[in-house]
Amino acid sequence: MNTKALLEPMGSWAWWRSWFLIFLGCSIMGAGFVLFINPYKFVPGGVYGMGIVLHNIFPSVQVGTFGYMFDIPLMLTAMLVFGGQFGTRTVLAALYTPGFMNLLTRLVYPDDPQAIESLDPSLLLGGRLDLSHDLLLTCIIGAVVVGLGQGIVVRQQATTGGTDIVGMLLQKFAGIKFSTGILLADGFVVLSGLVVIGFGLGLGEAASNGWMLTLYSLITIYISSRVVAYLLDGASYDKLLFIISQQHAELKRFIIEDLDRSATYIHSRGMYTDQSRDMIFLVVSRKEVHLVQHKIKEIDPKAFVVVTDAYDTYGEGFKPFPEKDEIQAQ
Repeated sequence: MNTKALLEPMGSWAWWRSWFLIFLGCSIMGAGFVLFINPYKFVPGGVYGMGIVLHNIFPSVQVGTFGYMFDIPLMLTAMLVFGGQFGTRTVLAALYTPGFMNLLTRLVYPDDPQAIESLDPSLLLGGRLDLSHDLLLTCIIGAVVVGLGQGIVVRQQATTGGTDIVGMLLQKFAGIKFSTGILLADGFVVLSGLVVIGFGLGLGEAASNGWMLTLYSLITIYISSRVVAYLLDGASYDKLLFIISQQHAELKRFIIEDLDRSATYIHSRGMYTDQSRDMIFLVVSRKEVHLVQHKIKEIDPKAFVVVTDAYDTYGEGFKPFPEKDEIQAQ
C-alpha cells in the first residue's frame, strides 16, 4: 500500500507538470548565474554568491561545485535538526542546480581549462554575449532571470536550499526571525565579496571596480527578490488572514512569541451550526504568510483560513500613517 501511495501521483498530469516546472526554474536560475552573474563577479548573496567569491580565490573549482559543498552539509544539518521536513523536491532541486551550472559553463566557454577558470566574459559564447561595458544592464538582466527561475521553483513548493536553511537554523538556535536570518546570511556573503573582490584579500589584487561591483550586487539582490515576490503574490504587499480554529491557545503563542506580532479576535457565529466562536484577524508580511500557513496546518489541520491582500497596512509593525501632503506611490 505504501508503494502504491508513493507511485500513484506519478500518473497525474499535475505531478509531471510540477516536476517539469521545478527543473525548468532551476535551469533558468542556473543560466542566469552562468551567463549574467558569474562572469561579472556580482555577488547576489546565497550559496552561489559565496561560490563566486571562493571561485575567485580558487579558480580551479567551479561555482556550482562550491554550491554542492555548501548545500549538501546544510541540507543534512537541516534534516537532523528539523526531522526531515525538507521534501524530495527541495533536495533534488538543490542537487540539480549546481550540476546544471557546471555543465552549462563548459558549454558556453571554449574547451580550455583556463577559460573556464577565468570566466572571462569576452570568451562567453565566443564573445557574442560580452556585456562588460554595461554592467548595470547586465545585473538587471541577471537579477530578472535568476528571480524568474527562483520564483518558478518556489511556486512548486520547493527551494534550492542555501540561505533559507541558514535562516531557519538561526531562527531555531539564535531566536532570530526567519527573514532577518536570511538578510544576515546574504549580507555576510555580499561583504565577503567586497573584501575578496573589492579589496583583493586572498587575490593579491583588488578589482578596479570593486566598490561598484558591490553596489551592482545589492541591485541584483533587490531586483531578484522583487521578481520572486511578484511571481508568488502578484503586485500585492501585506497579507490579511482570517483564521477560524479550535486551537486558539497554540495559535496565540505562535503569533505573539514566534511571529512577534499581535492579532485581533472577532466574535463570529457559524451560519450552519449557529455556534459562536472567535475568529483571528491577522496581518503579516508577504514573506511570513507561507510560514503561518504551514504552522496553522501543523497546529490545527481542520482550521478554516482565508488569505487576502492588504495593499496598505498602517500602524505598529507596518507602515507609518502618511502625512497630509505626502506623495503616495499609488
